[in-house]
Amino acid sequence: QLQLTLADFVVEAHDVHHPLGANFYYEDQKKESKRRAADFIEQRIPKYLRYFERALERNRSKAHLVGRSVTYADLSLFQVMAGLNYAFPRAMRRLKPKYPRICALHAAAARRPRIAAYLGSDRRIPFSEEGIFRHYQELDA
Repeated sequence: QLQLTLADFVVEAHDVHHPLGANFYYEDQKKESKRRAADFIEQRIPKYLRYFERALERNRSKAHLVGRSVTYADLSLFQVMAGLNYAFPRAMRRLKPKYPRICALHAAAARRPRIAAYLGSDRRIPFSEEGIFRHYQELDA
């Protein structure tokens, strides 16, 4: 369930810059994207982050979404947070203080030796304006 919810979150993040559909270029739907981004930042990101913050709070370990060790859901949440930080840096600076457990999970995942090595390597594909998470300054309110 957690992983499927993260997948829904990713789809909504993508749809910010393609609200009319993936067949249209961002440049052809800027007006709609701006409106979608405002709603995503003000309503949808907090909704999802509250859900995952509660999941972390309910888990006895408080460090993982489920159980006592890292799962795909934890790693997916790490990647979603990395993507949101890239795509919406201004909005995320404002929102992150409200979600300390998610921020702690994100930081802990980045410190894991093999993940840290990967993040520091040339194998890590950087975020760009051609991926799911894209930074368009005009959408980051």
